[in-house]
Amino acid sequence: MVMDEGVIKYQCHWVKEEPVASDSITDLMKKRDFMYSLGLIGVYENGIGFGNVSQRINDSNQFIITGTQTAHLEILGPEFYTVVTDFNIEENSLTCCGPVKASSESLTHAAIYYYQPEIMGIIHIHNSRLWQELMYKVPTSNQEVPYGTPQMAKEIFRLFDEEKLGVEKILVMAGHEDGIISFGKNLDEAANILLNL
Repeated sequence: MVMDEGVIKYQCHWVKEEPVASDSITDLMKKRDFMYSLGLIGVYENGIGFGNVSQRINDSNQFIITGTQTAHLEILGPEFYTVVTDFNIEENSLTCCGPVKASSESLTHAAIYYYQPEIMGIIHIHNSRLWQELMYKVPTSNQEVPYGTPQMAKEIFRLFDEEKLGVEKILVMAGHEDGIISFGKNLDEAANILLNL
């Protein structure tokens, strides 16, 4: 396994602020904790965490996402989520506001929200069996493209354009061992795609 897993690779402009109101992210918190209970979000034996969830804020490109280095926690309260207020894929930069820095995979979430305005929820899990079974059967990123980079964001755009990612709403990250992303018009749709595999 690549040892840079879970490391933020983008320029993070973090503004430390109070948590978002819990009633605005109730479903997000429930989905994240449910994915943790299934072992789809968690931590490997070597201590590296995996998985994250996000939800778009209204019709903007802003979104709320789990904070970095939180995958080991069974239950996440609002203090472990942050708001991504701005991002620039070309410059590999992201601005977030909240009690924690945004997940290392935030630029990938940003690319999906940017490309598909109707997408309202994204779930990124790790599962070795599903990863191996789904590779090249659903839209699959190039194995040479590392996670959390502008190259991955551009690879997401390619998958939308060339491999019907917008229809499938699930992708395998070939260069990010065990990594799978699903998304939908809400978090229920994103979760159901994974649970019905």
